[in-house]
Amino acid sequence: MPIPPKNSTQTTNLKTTLKHHGGKLGVTGSCHELNINNNGNNHGILIDCGLFQGKDAKDKHGNDKKLDIEFPISHLKALILTHTHIDHIGRLPWLLAKGFKQPIYCTPATAELVPLMLDDGLKLQLGLNKGQRTRVLELIKKQIKPIPYNQWHRIALSSRSCSKSSHSALKAKRPEPLNLLLRFQPAGHILGSAYVEIKLPNNEIVVFSGDLGPSNTPLLPDPIPPKRADLLVIESTYGNKLHDNVETRAKRLQEIIERSLQDGGAIIIPAFSVGRTQELLFDIEHLIHHQKIDSKIPIILDSPLANKVTKQYRRFKKLWSKEAKTKINNQRHPLNFDQCITIESHKEHMRVVNRLKSTAEPCIIVAASGMCAGGRVMNYLEVLLPDKRTDIILAGYQAHGTLGRDLQNQKSRVWIDNQPIDVSAQIHTMSGYSAHADQADLIKFVDGIEEGRKEVVVVHGEREAREALCAALT
Repeated sequence: MPIPPKNSTQTTNLKTTLKHHGGKLGVTGSCHELNINNNGNNHGILIDCGLFQGKDAKDKHGNDKKLDIEFPISHLKALILTHTHIDHIGRLPWLLAKGFKQPIYCTPATAELVPLMLDDGLKLQLGLNKGQRTRVLELIKKQIKPIPYNQWHRIALSSRSCSKSSHSALKAKRPEPLNLLLRFQPAGHILGSAYVEIKLPNNEIVVFSGDLGPSNTPLLPDPIPPKRADLLVIESTYGNKLHDNVETRAKRLQEIIERSLQDGGAIIIPAFSVGRTQELLFDIEHLIHHQKIDSKIPIILDSPLANKVTKQYRRFKKLWSKEAKTKINNQRHPLNFDQCITIESHKEHMRVVNRLKSTAEPCIIVAASGMCAGGRVMNYLEVLLPDKRTDIILAGYQAHGTLGRDLQNQKSRVWIDNQPIDVSAQIHTMSGYSAHADQADLIKFVDGIEEGRKEVVVVHGEREAREALCAALT
């Protein structure tokens, strides 16, 4: 879609402001509003509507706020989703329950993943049965409008309107429609993830990074910075850190697996169902294919949601990196290899847990949730954390207030289901599996923007990370 010329008659009194309804001072609950006021008429575009997690889920009085929609919505014209992690989409059902009926824009892959991710949340958080969840998800699907990458889409903020009797008299006076242009670009974070370019009626461009992926990951291509940004809203999850590179992470994973096999215990990898799980499977298949680890060791994928998401990854192979596509062309199946055993039913899951409790036989378990804040991984942790032969690999960000953060901090005792559990297992943190860009990648993204004022607003990070990124950018 061509960019419309600047129209001074409709933008003379244009004023834009940025509001934050979550994700400004923390890593979870992302929800930002681009507010456009034109001649006294107020219009809003919402970017993400995520769930608060960990310490972010409590207000200063200790009250639960993780599902709150405490901001007005009548002036909102659209919701834009950058990707499907629950801290970016988790409050969506509550937004609709408050009366939001406007379009929801996202990429086609994100449109497929949204119902999968929300279905899991509605079941766990509200205990809704299948019929109730289906009704909620069907309503959401009706409002979703998929837009492919690199295509401009027009969003109408206002339109012409007048009665037939006054049509001729007002024809020369009525204002032109007020529009925005929206475009998604690959963010390299997870399947379907995007950063968002919004072109205002005055031709200024506002960019929301969403969550940016790191460079040189083998499964998804690297994000390419936009050519122009007058205002950039950028994440800072790892704004104060540098990740291990891909070669280092694969070598570390191999070393942990080899040592664990010598000890004879299980390896537990808590992983987000979308993104981290698929990266781990990709690397494990690589190690097996090149005979770096025993091809007979069971790889247990114990997450029904991760199984469904992985199928979507295989369906959208056109979004993979060149390296990943090459493996497919060579008749390899990096996300669907023979040694990978998928666990579906809860009965089968408990059978595996009880077997490992009694035998502690070697295996690699990949299970949700990534922050050890619920899900099937909790049952494995409860029975295997006291065993010194167990290895826990924390492959992603662990929010304050989560069990994953306690394990990362090497606490000798943790609590699961209100029961104290002694920790004798060995805990490993592997930053190379983060789906987030590190400080170097974030700076490279900003440096790559060639035009515009490039005013930068740093969000989505703990205080130390935000301040470090701000200092580095300055």
